Amino acid sequence: MIKGFGGIFWRTKNLEAVKKWYSEVLKIEIGDWNGAILKPHAENETVFSFFTEDDPYFPTEQQVMLNFQVYNLDETIQHLEQIGVPLAKKQEHSEFGKFVWIQDPEGRLIELWEK
Repeated sequence: MIKGFGGIFWRTKNLEAVKKWYSEVLKIEIGDWNGAILKPHAENETVFSFFTEDDPYFPTEQQVMLNFQVYNLDETIQHLEQIGVPLAKKQEHSEFGKFVWIQDPEGRLIELWEK
């Protein structure tokens, strides 16, 4: 029945600052309508997963965590360093791939993943 995700929507306190940050830091081209269309690539997959309220994987006060799959995590980290965006969590390797965390201007943790 479900074909895929149709979008991710959330409220923000400072729309212009958040749009600018996502454009500059993650290179997401935000349109005049305050959003972007991220077209899927053949090697990309979307994970839909639940966590218990007290799971320590990400802060319990944060209800949802964004995870963006990147082509090359080392190049992404270089870009983040060049523009002064610190990592909220050092690079981690597991059987699922490589991961780092950063924070958006409103303090939301965002996971960047190379499979």
